Amino acid sequence: MNVMERKNNLQELQNSSRYLPDGPGVYMMKNSRDQILYVGKAKSLRKRVRSYFSGLKDIKTRHLLSKVSTIEALSTQSETEALLLENNLIKHWKPKYNINLKDGKTYPVIRLTDEPYPRLYRTRRIVFDGSRYFGPYTDTTKIDTTLNLIDRIFPLRKCRGALKTRKTPCLNYHIGRCSAPCCGMISREDYLARVEMVVRLLSGKTEGLTRDLKQKMKQAAAAREYEQAGRLRDQLTAIESLSTEQKVVDFADEARDYVGLAIAGTEAQITVLQSRGGKLVGRDLFLIEDYSPAAELLTSFLAQYYGNRENLPRRVYIPEPHPGPGGEPVDPKLITEMLRSLTGRILQCSIPLKGRHARLLRMAREDAGKKLENRNREQQRGLEEAREVLGLPRLPHLIEGIDISHLEGQDTVASLVSFVDGHPRKSEYRHYSLKSLAGRIDDFEAIRETMARRYTRVQNESRRKPDLILIDGGKGQVSAAASILRLLGLESIPLVGLAKKNEEIFLPARSAPLQLPETSEALRLLQSVRNEAHRFATGFQKQLRHKRLGRSELEKVEGIGRVKSRLLLESFGSLAAIEQQTPREIARVARLSPRQAADLLSFLAGRRQA
Repeated sequence: MNVMERKNNLQELQNSSRYLPDGPGVYMMKNSRDQILYVGKAKSLRKRVRSYFSGLKDIKTRHLLSKVSTIEALSTQSETEALLLENNLIKHWKPKYNINLKDGKTYPVIRLTDEPYPRLYRTRRIVFDGSRYFGPYTDTTKIDTTLNLIDRIFPLRKCRGALKTRKTPCLNYHIGRCSAPCCGMISREDYLARVEMVVRLLSGKTEGLTRDLKQKMKQAAAAREYEQAGRLRDQLTAIESLSTEQKVVDFADEARDYVGLAIAGTEAQITVLQSRGGKLVGRDLFLIEDYSPAAELLTSFLAQYYGNRENLPRRVYIPEPHPGPGGEPVDPKLITEMLRSLTGRILQCSIPLKGRHARLLRMAREDAGKKLENRNREQQRGLEEAREVLGLPRLPHLIEGIDISHLEGQDTVASLVSFVDGHPRKSEYRHYSLKSLAGRIDDFEAIRETMARRYTRVQNESRRKPDLILIDGGKGQVSAAASILRLLGLESIPLVGLAKKNEEIFLPARSAPLQLPETSEALRLLQSVRNEAHRFATGFQKQLRHKRLGRSELEKVEGIGRVKSRLLLESFGSLAAIEQQTPREIARVARLSPRQAADLLSFLAGRRQA
């Protein structure tokens, strides 16, 4: 779309916004392909949407509007309904310009299974089968430390599936990491009592737990059961050592969270300080690509962060960010009502203005600001060092990273990631299904096709050229990429390759690779681009593979062929998601008869139980 067409389109959108209802609801911004780019809520749809077209806008709002072709609106009866609808639409459609908070389905959680003899382990998959979940944990060190502690003081069984009777216990029992209920080494009553202690520990109720253990230790000592008393003493020491990291005490028993927010450009850093039993026991950090006004971002974050958690605080203290042009201020009462609807429990939200809670909230805000400031400072040092060691003509403000992924020649894909001033710009990520290989394994040809498709378009559409292209690979991959740049007349764009084996950097005009010290900020910058390109490529490749396998499974059902199986997977995303739908919805999406939809659900249920 050229500049004049874009201006005309924005004028049409502004004119049509006059006819939106002057009441609460949700608006959806779509591109020319009818894809939802952004979902927002408003007290007045008409005023909120019209605000996008009046006054001076920041660069992220202008960038969003440059992609928008149509705006649709859905009215609701209240602001709370608008908040809930916005949250549901964001989770379902995952719009590119809304925040994409990794929740319990992405971050690891601790799962306690719903079995006669429950098991405890780390997972990223949520299964609603009665199991209990603790988390999510953004700090993987914390989750490993906690599980290791539980293994030492309250060991539960490790074997998968239903408990099977054994004659002799396994190695885990002999090293003190399993209680061996399979051999009758512990009664079910004692095992469940141990499970209850684990639950109390994971729920942060350590004071009551340590009090009970101290009482049992004294009783064991009085009965001259010194070995048992010693074990209880070791358990107490381990639990207390876990609490030594807690540095802030305010002598209140109530569970509370303090949410700090800092924004710089299109990035937002959020810090959640967790206070349990009067002690600061944890901190969650989230770096988010942000295209929303600050108040809307905060509301969306709270909905996603607390909407999937089991262990919830009683109170959440939040900042009062500037709502942004045309935005609405944060309403703690509205957020409280929204979270109660999402969780079924009362999380009292408020904005403290003075006193102890205001000081802790300020600590959370300052922590978020320092994290963002330090990140920007490190990235700037990395950019400057990269220009120097790679001999670049200017700072690499825009770096594009490319990687190839396949499984034995099948589903070969490429990824392209963009980093602006050292930060990922996920709205500019692209992936490619490669077509020239026909099942062959040829990384060089894959690189050539990806480079040709990407930079032919950059050339033809006069797009911004990157200051540096990074290829995940060595000398051969760099040579393949350089050959395409020469054909396109773009050989002036700097190009490097980063090989995983020894972290060697390959340049087209240099025969020997360049190796930087591990402490190099430039190396860290290049590694972050390479790793993100690899993650994005492998994720897309797995997605294609799962869809291909899912299509083959669906096509086993009579009446479902290639077209209908593709429709189902594109609409719902996975076999598990299809299984959660109603026969009516399945029949509507894939144009099936009610009998075929019922047969499909029966097939999926039988497949899961097999």
